[in-house]
Amino acid sequence: MLKFIDLFAGIGGIHIAFEKSGATCVFASEWDKHARATYEYNFSKTNKHLFIWDESGDEPAQKLFAGDITQVTEKLREGIDEIPSFDVLAAGFPCQPFSQAGLRKGMEEARGTLFFDILQILASKKASGKPAKAFFLENVQGLLRHKSGDKYTIDIIEENLRSLGYSFDVYKVRASDFGVPQHRPRLFMIGFLDPKAKARFVEPKKIKLDKLKLGKILGGHVDREIGWTLRVGGRGSGLEDRRNWDTYEVDGEPKRIEWPEGLKLQGFPSSFKFPDSVPSSQRMKQLGNSVAVPAVMAYAKALVAALEG
Repeated sequence: MLKFIDLFAGIGGIHIAFEKSGATCVFASEWDKHARATYEYNFSKTNKHLFIWDESGDEPAQKLFAGDITQVTEKLREGIDEIPSFDVLAAGFPCQPFSQAGLRKGMEEARGTLFFDILQILASKKASGKPAKAFFLENVQGLLRHKSGDKYTIDIIEENLRSLGYSFDVYKVRASDFGVPQHRPRLFMIGFLDPKAKARFVEPKKIKLDKLKLGKILGGHVDREIGWTLRVGGRGSGLEDRRNWDTYEVDGEPKRIEWPEGLKLQGFPSSFKFPDSVPSSQRMKQLGNSVAVPAVMAYAKALVAALEG
């Protein structure tokens, strides 16, 4: 069975997608304490190996559910590797500008950004003789227009990943193309070390839009078939505001969605729950930062199939 690591894991949307595609998570990292609580609550029973604690209960006995990934990669540079061998690196990484000073230094141009940590892990594993076979990266489509100095960030990302021997392909994906009733446009970046695996990868087919329904989620008649994209901020602006994304007209009355509807709009399974310790505001924030599970799953299955041949 293929093994993957889940970086910038959030509440585990990518984890669910790859696990349901037949892969096993062997390492995860997430720094936000509320997201960590939700992640552990949902995966501690099915992925016990990630959450083994010492006798005091203060520290993980195995560092398989890390907090700050930069601390992990700092140890890598010191020759200490706490990440088990894996086949696929999966990460929904934050987009940061790369320093102008670093743009002349090859792989070092990414230092100081969280993308560098992804690069550091891939480079270290390759140097150890146990390279990852593939990667799956997720980001907003605005990354295509994002610049670091006078260079496009996406070009810097591609150059650095190709320098490690990986292919690099970019896919513009809308969640609504995979049965999720919100548009949620995102960028998926996929690369393979083996050219034969790349050749076997087949981009998933889209699902017809007429299969999308909002009525069952919002509990009444809605004059929209596809919902607005969930966001992190700007809640409560109302139907008349062009920035509105969380209020719908349901049976002629305004209805503001909360986290139960948000889980469905992101395609999470019914078994997924939030712990009582995570407040409602944090739940909505976590959902706004999350991925649409079915969209990621479609590409995860295609990636796993390509690797398994």
